[in-house]
Amino acid sequence: MSYTVKLFAGFVGTALLVIFVLGLSHSISTGFAGFWGGFPFMIISFTVLSMAIYDFWDECIRRKK
Repeated sequence: MSYTVKLFAGFVGTALLVIFVLGLSHSISTGFAGFWGGFPFMIISFTVLSMAIYDFWDECIRRKK
């Protein structure tokens, strides 16, 4: 797969994941659970999203020797 296609597909996939998970976290925190009820999910979400963004950087952006 060419570098451009890999970069574009990885960015679109990661962006969709980030938008979905942040929207879900916002929905849980502002809904019935309230802030403190949604806080554990928020922490887990930010951890998972940071790992997903790092994987995008590692697989698509960083030039391997």
